[in-house]
Amino acid sequence: MRKAAPYPSDTAAEVEILDDVSPDEEIDTEAVANDLEQELESDFDEDENLALGEGSPGGLPAPSPSRLPTPAGGRDSLHIYLREVSRFPLLKPEEEHALALRVRDHNDADAAFRLVSSHLRLVVRIAMDFQRRWMQNVLDLVQEGNVGLMRAVNKFDPDKGIKFSYYASFWIKAYILKFIMDNWRMVKIGTTQVQRKLFYNLNRERQKLIAQGFDPDAAMLSERLGVSEEQINEMDQRLASTDLSLNVPVGDDVGGATRMDFLPALGPGIEDSLAREEISGLVRDRLKGILPKLNEKELYILHHRLLNEEPVTLREIGERYNVTRERVRQLEARLLEKIRQHLTLDIKDFSNDWIQT
Repeated sequence: MRKAAPYPSDTAAEVEILDDVSPDEEIDTEAVANDLEQELESDFDEDENLALGEGSPGGLPAPSPSRLPTPAGGRDSLHIYLREVSRFPLLKPEEEHALALRVRDHNDADAAFRLVSSHLRLVVRIAMDFQRRWMQNVLDLVQEGNVGLMRAVNKFDPDKGIKFSYYASFWIKAYILKFIMDNWRMVKIGTTQVQRKLFYNLNRERQKLIAQGFDPDAAMLSERLGVSEEQINEMDQRLASTDLSLNVPVGDDVGGATRMDFLPALGPGIEDSLAREEISGLVRDRLKGILPKLNEKELYILHHRLLNEEPVTLREIGERYNVTRERVRQLEARLLEKIRQHLTLDIKDFSNDWIQT
């Protein structure tokens, strides 16, 4: 997160919204959103519009029961939410600073609630900006932005001289951007720091270069963004492609092969599996000839550690024979060397790779 600068004292980031809408009016959601964006761009006089409500329990701002909207068929959830957030009063600068001190010094839940509720308009304003790119339910963005707002309340330091709305906007944008990237497609297209950087900035930087008269290629974009050309090309492919189901049949034949059938197997091939089984059987069969030459400890290590699917630990063997783990490790190494020498003489094409330490 970049360093925040002091917010101008004669402007503010929030305004009253939708106060002049009658509960019985037919609501046009698109018009409401456009009007909201225009209103939120304007400034307002703090002395006239930033009065806190009085008489609510505990001194907390709360919607007035007499102004709650009645259910109506033409009113959607977005409009209801916009009307509700407009009920919460805004804060004067000195009140905002005092509440932030109470949150920081005393972890005051009531003060945190007033800070969050008075800045819900700011979340809507930022979510509307990102809606042009998201083009889906804007309430999802508002919800994530509200989480970022609550995070900002817990991290805010009022002694830094920064207006809270300016500081909170970075947290709100961060949570909204993360939500967009995580839900852009079913398969995530950005998991590393470089991929997230390119997801946010690649197309923006390309359009900037085109506006300057350049024809941006991968080399120019990689130089401007500080990443490799391979990473530019990979992100271009991710952004240009769409999600494809691996279960969709290839061709027009019903019940034919699917894309899943053409994916390479992640495990070893059938030839490698058969070869390992054959080698394992051969080694186990030839080990029978060395058993009479081993003492009690070596036999126990062989059967319970080297050939067991759930081998015992060095500590367990040491406790059994009252020796240290280092001594057991030495006995195991000596046993493996005996086995190698025996198998080398008994098997013509023996390889040391067959015995793994």
